Amino acid sequence: MEHSNSMTHKNGRQRKIAGTTLFSDNIRGMDRGETSASEPEVEEEEEGDGLIQVMHTQDRRHRVRPGIRGELGNVLLLLFLYVLQGIPLGLAGSIPLILQSKSISYKDQAFFSFVFWPFSLKLLWAPLVDALYFSRFGRRKSWLVPTQYLLGLFMLYLSGTVNSLMQSEGGPKVVTLTAVFFMLAFLAATQDIAVDGWALTMLSRENVGYASTCNSVGQTAGYFLGNVLFLALESADFCNKYLRVEPKDTGIVTLSEFLFFWGIVFLVSTTLVAIMKSENEQGKGKPRVQEETQGVMETYKLLFSIIKMPTVFTFCSLLLTAKIGFSAADAVTGLKLVEAGVPKEQLALLAVPMVPLQILLPVIISKYTAGPRPLDVFYKAFPFRLLIGLGYALLVWWTPSVKHDGGFPLYYYAIVLLSYALHQVALYSMYVACMAFHAKVSDPLIGGTYMTLLNTVTNLGGNWPSTLALWMVDPLTSKECQGAVGQSCGSVEEVGLCVKEGGACVTTLDGYYVESVVCVVIGLVWWVWFGKKMRRLQEQKPAAWRCKANR
Repeated sequence: MEHSNSMTHKNGRQRKIAGTTLFSDNIRGMDRGETSASEPEVEEEEEGDGLIQVMHTQDRRHRVRPGIRGELGNVLLLLFLYVLQGIPLGLAGSIPLILQSKSISYKDQAFFSFVFWPFSLKLLWAPLVDALYFSRFGRRKSWLVPTQYLLGLFMLYLSGTVNSLMQSEGGPKVVTLTAVFFMLAFLAATQDIAVDGWALTMLSRENVGYASTCNSVGQTAGYFLGNVLFLALESADFCNKYLRVEPKDTGIVTLSEFLFFWGIVFLVSTTLVAIMKSENEQGKGKPRVQEETQGVMETYKLLFSIIKMPTVFTFCSLLLTAKIGFSAADAVTGLKLVEAGVPKEQLALLAVPMVPLQILLPVIISKYTAGPRPLDVFYKAFPFRLLIGLGYALLVWWTPSVKHDGGFPLYYYAIVLLSYALHQVALYSMYVACMAFHAKVSDPLIGGTYMTLLNTVTNLGGNWPSTLALWMVDPLTSKECQGAVGQSCGSVEEVGLCVKEGGACVTTLDGYYVESVVCVVIGLVWWVWFGKKMRRLQEQKPAAWRCKANR
């Protein structure tokens, strides 16, 4: 790679991503925080020498506006690229549910959860993606093409080995699965940086707002295909019940076949993009655009100078700890329901009715966060979300008593759906409020970098407590060996000895319930002591949030 001086670069924006279960607190596929940030960012810079500068010198009164029809091909290409991005994320989100049905430990689940960290950390390498490229091949294609080729090759490799990794004699090979899917997520995050940057120059100034729509719709569709649709088609029970006349022992597609298909799609589509699509094409009536830039080191120095600001440092510290109280409910509940016998494909399908709610909630909540004190909504929703976490624990406790030979009754799924809907209301109230505050305090002269940093910290503040919550389930769980005198169940070896002696390990105290109570207590303490401190940050003068290093 080379750093071309003939072109300039934009700071890559980090989104979120990803959760592992139905109850995850991450806004899957939508990346709303960054998307909502991108539009104001463009609007601000429309007034000055901002991110995109119009270099066209013709009289604007006589310039033909391209309209969406004239750029429909570019919009569809962006949409397709974001769909591809959502596929590996959706697959990664389905693996924990599959592993849970194979009775792996929660420590293994915690280890696999690192797969979802790259989208929360891509700020670390986004400046490199923006600055290093082959100018002849194209600034964004220099990263887009190789990353998508690698994604396709990883999927093809995984299609041939995933069965052995999932069904080995000693149980699923979690370490290898984590390594491979981590690389998939890392490549998808890198592709996201490249596509975000390309969107700003691929579309004309008049239509650049469609980029966020492509992102939201595309990533959501990709995640749906890789998660909900895959889990449904992979399930023998679902296919036999709804899609087949004659029942079979397997689903319509296997994980191996699904990976192989999308691996081929990645390779073919990337080849077509590399050959047929060039960057900065000039259509009729489309003004030439150029991106403003900072060097790689300047960007890292700027990030460091923002973090050093007292108000920002305090706010980031609060963001990193705010979600501890929700970690058990968000990270473990879905896996516990699968462990209790709820079909994983049914849990995935329950996310479908939530899509209209997830679309409407930000619109409704934004009316209450548009004022000068958006974090008031965050503060008020906090205790309700904690109570919903306790409700999840009761739901898990109640689930085994509802199960019968044919599965679960319809009213049970209705209660699960209602619980999930209430969780979404509390989640989005906090999320939209937080994003509104980010937009309010971000220094407009460095809005992209500023917003990216705050969104990164927000996402990271959800990832590390979830991983820790998964890790602590097993140590907090107590089991005893019944039916074999003198045996215990403290380790895998001891469990084997208990079974060998004719006994059975029975859970006497589930660590999930311990975590649920402890997390709620921690959350209440945070709300009382630190929640008020976060609200007081709204009283800081605008100057307290301005970065002096940029003046």
